[in-house]
Amino acid sequence: MEDVSTRWKGIYLTGAVTAILVLVGITIDIVLGFLTGGDISSLPQSAVGRFAQLQQSPLLGLYDLDLLNVINQILLIPTMFAVYAVLRRVNKAPATFAFVLFLTGSIIFICGNNALAMLDLSGKYFATNSAEQKLIFQAAGEALLVKGVHGGGAVFIGFFLPTLANMLFAFAMRKGKVFGKITVISGIAGNILMLLYLIVITFIPEAGQFAIVLAMPGGVLIMIWMILFAARLFKICNRINHTD
Repeated sequence: MEDVSTRWKGIYLTGAVTAILVLVGITIDIVLGFLTGGDISSLPQSAVGRFAQLQQSPLLGLYDLDLLNVINQILLIPTMFAVYAVLRRVNKAPATFAFVLFLTGSIIFICGNNALAMLDLSGKYFATNSAEQKLIFQAAGEALLVKGVHGGGAVFIGFFLPTLANMLFAFAMRKGKVFGKITVISGIAGNILMLLYLIVITFIPEAGQFAIVLAMPGGVLIMIWMILFAARLFKICNRINHTD
């Protein structure tokens, strides 16, 4: 049974709205990925190369350093909390575990992102004429790339845990008849494909084209999943309005 407590109405509505914003962000990500080729191996591999890209095209440089994914991940926190709020009455233990896992992974991912730090170093690198200072900024940039480059092992946990949590949320949706079968199936299948994508792109980088084959249907299924559960959140809010 759906929880129609008015105390949770704001949570449901916020989650539905942020889900829509994330869907917009994912769409932008897909379009940019298509326009730029989506090939991680084609990105600048050195700090100096990244610095140059950030100076020539700051938005593209920040995008290639996952800043858009960070924004989406922040917006997903209230979204997934709203999903937890719905599931807590029908499948509390798995939903709680999924949200804790999601929040942990999100914190790791957000705190580990170095896009803005790289932008700052880029400006300092090109602002100085000192060869010694340039070497210092270059070394700092290389350290940041090792720590947080997309597809690198250092950021794997930050990507993997939230996706795993989303899959667990989708499994938890099977109970209680709050969410439909299509919602459940699309969520499980989409997140499994994205988990496989993350494993391939991180540990088998030479199989980049295969990873894209996994990511495309996975991304579409996750978008369908989000559209469906966002619609359910709006429906719950509407039901609360009619019971006030």
